[in-house]
Amino acid sequence: MSTTRVTTDIDEAVAVLAAGGIVGLPTETVYGLAARVSDEAAVRRVFSAKGRPADHPLIVHVSSLSQALAYGEFDERATALAVRFWPGPVTLLVRRRDTVPLVVTGGRDTVAIRVPAHPMALELIDRIGEGLVAPSANRFGRVSPTDASHVVADLDGLVDLVLDGGRCTVGVESTIVDCTGTLQVLRPGAVTADQIEEAAAAEVGGATGPSRAPGMLASHYAPRCALEAFETAALLSVRLAEAKAMGVAVTSIGPGEGDVSEYSRGLYASMRAADEGGADLILALLPEPTGLGLAVRDRLLKAAAKR
Repeated sequence: MSTTRVTTDIDEAVAVLAAGGIVGLPTETVYGLAARVSDEAAVRRVFSAKGRPADHPLIVHVSSLSQALAYGEFDERATALAVRFWPGPVTLLVRRRDTVPLVVTGGRDTVAIRVPAHPMALELIDRIGEGLVAPSANRFGRVSPTDASHVVADLDGLVDLVLDGGRCTVGVESTIVDCTGTLQVLRPGAVTADQIEEAAAAEVGGATGPSRAPGMLASHYAPRCALEAFETAALLSVRLAEAKAMGVAVTSIGPGEGDVSEYSRGLYASMRAADEGGADLILALLPEPTGLGLAVRDRLLKAAAKR
């Protein structure tokens, strides 16, 4: 029996956050584990509940660009991206203002900020009157939650309340763009590098340099069971037959009729279902490396990486 309450009552979530608590927060990408940016004790609880390393930075969620300006320094490119994609699944890494405690940024002078495209999240942020940190509401390195029940499954008793906003519509984490130098996509998401380049009117590169934003570690988003990723359905089928012949409890996942959007929305739920069903191995078909498919591939390859 769960001990963490699930509710659709935003008043309850406001009260919990105002009192120094932490809340499961629905967004369009995945559910976040929210605390007020200014409440350093609550932010530390977020790290503790997730088992997240203290040097791994958090994303600040705000309700508008004007609110974002209180936390970070936006140049013309970052401003253009915010105007074009917010609210939406794009996180901008910019220079930190002193209003952001260093515990939030893992000691860095940069801060990651976004405006989520979810009405409950936006109302909650507006009601609280400040930004919320909200990393994915799961144990660090594991499968992200895309439903309120997933938050309870991972963090029951560790989170004070879960605000139920339904199933996440995107299903994978936001695109992260480093705006502190040459634009770099640090984590692929639903918004592509080509879209970023067009909106910013600036060249965009791939990620280089040290890990400095969520999702940059080699192993991440992993189910409890093993996962192997395949470029073609034929290769997956051969491995599936081999695993079954060896008596391995195996399941396979893929984009079906090529609908990568539905694959993305259901990706983490399918991994969780495999774990709950006692699978030893997930065989995953990689989508084409274009658009949202790049983000799904990124999550699958990191889930398949050596742990």
